[in-house]
Amino acid sequence: MVKLTRIYTRGGDQGQTSLGDGARVPKHDGRVAAYGTVDEANAALGLARLHAGGALDEMLGRIQNDLFDLGADLCRPESENAKGPALRMTAAQTERLEREIDEINAKLAPLDSFVLPGGTPAAAHLHLARTLARRAERDITALAGREAVNAEAIRYINRLSDLLFVLARHANEDGARDVLWRPGAHG
Repeated sequence: MVKLTRIYTRGGDQGQTSLGDGARVPKHDGRVAAYGTVDEANAALGLARLHAGGALDEMLGRIQNDLFDLGADLCRPESENAKGPALRMTAAQTERLEREIDEINAKLAPLDSFVLPGGTPAAAHLHLARTLARRAERDITALAGREAVNAEAIRYINRLSDLLFVLARHANEDGARDVLWRPGAHG
């Protein structure tokens, strides 16, 4: 477990931060950007939880914990000389998302148009979290184009945005309150 006794360290005052392996990098480094965007998605889920209850709130809480795992995975580069085992995303975490997607999607009204973000407050916040998860996916795959990234981290974030889409529809009374795109509607 992590024990935080001081909130500020002054270590980043020159525009650098430490990765999980101790390496110092600029705060705009692609790895920092990737796990920073994951943190943004996590914060949006915190807002969604204000409007969720019961099983949905529990599921979002598990996902928030997973997103901290994902951030830990991303902040520690893969290395042959690593000191101790790194926390990495696992296939089991992604498979759980897939099961949840299938279960929830089976209950939703079929779509005949794209869904605009909105409807209930929970759905709107889940759509925001979904778009942030998509940005995190772009940041993670860009990072993977430059250096080694756990492939399961990419699979997880890809599935997460899909789950957040079906959860938003679920929060919209299983699709009954979805706001649908009307192509060409100008007023």
